[in-house]
Amino acid sequence: MLILIDPPDSSYAAIRHGRRRERPRWRWQLALRACLVSLVVLAQALGAAPVHAATAPTQSPAELQRFQSFLQSLYPAAAARGIDRAHFEAVTHALTPDPAVARSTARQSEFERRFSTYFSEAVSERRVREGRALASRWHSQLAIIARRYGVPPSMLLAAWGMESDYGQAMGNKDIVRSLASLAFFQPDRPLFRKEFIDALLMLQKGEVARGKLKGSWAGAMGGPQFLPSTYLAHAVSFAGGRAPDIWSSPPDILASIAAYMKASGWQRGAAWGMEVRLPARFFYPTLHADFSRWAALGIRRADGGSLPRHGEATLFLPEGAGGPAFLLGANYWVIKTYNNSDAYALSFACLADRIAGGHGLRAAWPKSVKLWRRSEKAEIQRLLHRLGYYKGVIDGRFGPTSRDAIHAFQLADGDQPADGIGGADLLTRLQRRAEE
Repeated sequence: MLILIDPPDSSYAAIRHGRRRERPRWRWQLALRACLVSLVVLAQALGAAPVHAATAPTQSPAELQRFQSFLQSLYPAAAARGIDRAHFEAVTHALTPDPAVARSTARQSEFERRFSTYFSEAVSERRVREGRALASRWHSQLAIIARRYGVPPSMLLAAWGMESDYGQAMGNKDIVRSLASLAFFQPDRPLFRKEFIDALLMLQKGEVARGKLKGSWAGAMGGPQFLPSTYLAHAVSFAGGRAPDIWSSPPDILASIAAYMKASGWQRGAAWGMEVRLPARFFYPTLHADFSRWAALGIRRADGGSLPRHGEATLFLPEGAGGPAFLLGANYWVIKTYNNSDAYALSFACLADRIAGGHGLRAAWPKSVKLWRRSEKAEIQRLLHRLGYYKGVIDGRFGPTSRDAIHAFQLADGDQPADGIGGADLLTRLQRRAEE
């Protein structure tokens, strides 16, 4: 699963994360485990596949010694979790760092491309078609899982499709080495050390054979791309009686996703949200309201249906007022515990709708939008902060907290449509106001 090392507005606790209405910290922890880039592959435990020290020819003996010393420094924490010394040594003694893992954390596509480009690729006709075929093939098991956990089959299939393309892109990296490397290269991130130890624990408990513990460069594993901690906490065996197999058992994959989403706060029977139509000359008085107020303001479902009568929703226009508009309900924020990117979460939700037989988007994406460089986004955040609108971290990433700040500035500046996105002149307008 894609993991956001630096989430939009740098606040996992406030997004799914990140609106002014902050989300509970436990969701941040679940999200991090499930959608961070996990990172160290375990080396050589009981029947383990060999680790090739020669894969890093540029690593000097001194560098390798520093890595081994770092691993040894982790043993007290591992021992506190019940890892015995013999197992620890068997896994780590031939382990070498993988510099490619650290380099891979530098870029994540959700924040580098147009929203619509990511969306179109994620919700492809091929992925919709394959998801529907899997819904038919695993109909009985999906029905049981949905009754057990309250998560619709289409959502489970969408998660599987988004995370690993239905098992076709699970990754073949040694999870232990990847996690160990990330822990080594990023010592300020304790999450990686914990995930490394959790991977050791999986092996010691016999949850998975050493040679099968493969996944992404980020340490995410199997069909649902769980981190080791997420596997230990939420992976389940559909039939019971054995360790969960999230690599090759579709029922286990789907049941594990359902267990995770339920634990993350999924509300049975509630909508994630929907595409909507805004009335002409809509003035965007707020981005957050309950469904009844949105209806009173003239907002309607794009498919002609009725809005829910209860619950709160956030108005979201991914590429501004010229493109599709959505109301995001409570379950949308649960999807974001899987990955904190709005591009990911909205694609996930719309893929689920399509798998369930729904229509594609009614509104067209704009022909062009302003793409800000990260440095420009950071400057926008700084100016919004100076003007009293933004209270988040200056990180050059736009999430709900930034959108709320942009919306507040637009209203105060008389800028319509106050869509929380802003046009190409947003930075110029902010600079002008800051100089006054």
